[in-house]
Amino acid sequence: MTATTFTGTGDTTREAPAAGGPQAGPTLRRPKSARLTRWLGNGAVQTVLIVVGLIWITPLAGLFFSSMRSDQDNADSGWWTALTRPDQLSFDNYSALLADSGITRAFWNTVLISVPTTALVVVLAALAGYAFAWLEFPGRDWLFLLVVALLVVPVQVGLLPVAKLFGQLGLFGTIPGVVLFHVAYGLPFAVFLLRNYFAEIPKEMLEAARMDGGGEWRIFTRLVLPVGRPAIASLAIFQFLWVWNDMLVALLFASSDAQPLTVALQSEMRQFGTNIGILAPGAFLSLIVPVVVFFAFQRHFVQGVMAGSVK
Repeated sequence: MTATTFTGTGDTTREAPAAGGPQAGPTLRRPKSARLTRWLGNGAVQTVLIVVGLIWITPLAGLFFSSMRSDQDNADSGWWTALTRPDQLSFDNYSALLADSGITRAFWNTVLISVPTTALVVVLAALAGYAFAWLEFPGRDWLFLLVVALLVVPVQVGLLPVAKLFGQLGLFGTIPGVVLFHVAYGLPFAVFLLRNYFAEIPKEMLEAARMDGGGEWRIFTRLVLPVGRPAIASLAIFQFLWVWNDMLVALLFASSDAQPLTVALQSEMRQFGTNIGILAPGAFLSLIVPVVVFFAFQRHFVQGVMAGSVK
């Protein structure tokens, strides 16, 4: 007969052997996270991950080296020759790029479009998400259902009607018009995301804050926003990347004076063979800004992605 006795705490158990049987030591049950960590620490897995990382970063490295080589060097040989001939590398292309008034204006137009759009979407979605999650008002569920329904409306459906409306309002071809379009189409997903995140906040926390005399605005700013920071950071990163890399909306709604960097680089593609000295550094500049933003908020982004996966 085998008896089982528990010693200590956790998942460690000791199996008592049957009478006359051999003595057995304690049987340790490792948690799944420890087994996963041990498996990922395997040399073969690390090798595969390194290879995948190198494959992923190769185009980025090629773009970087091409942006620092002259047009003649890019025409004569591939970018990898710069690895053995570092004398080919210089910042002349970036100096010429920054001296180009059209490209620099397009870069600042991109900043003026992306930053206000991201800020407006995050602020409005946070307010609406809190209202849909914790405030009682007539028609709340129907309004939220309408927000969810707007998620399936493609951007292309609203391009022509909104363009006509902006023309009547004098917003067509301006930066505020592009910002308003992005805010309108970014809000449904943002409200849906933050509402679901805020709804997971324990009700007891909000009730305790109300019992202490806190109003809704104070609860929202002092309790809900700090708790929802991971989701808000994730939303801000996604929204910034979507707007920064957008070309369709800007191509239609932005005039030549308000065009962002994506449209400016697209116009340079018509003479790709002779404009590689502008396209390569411009594309790398357009790429590096979202990468810096992502790494700046990486910790909050990972927390937002992992929220709810661990109890």
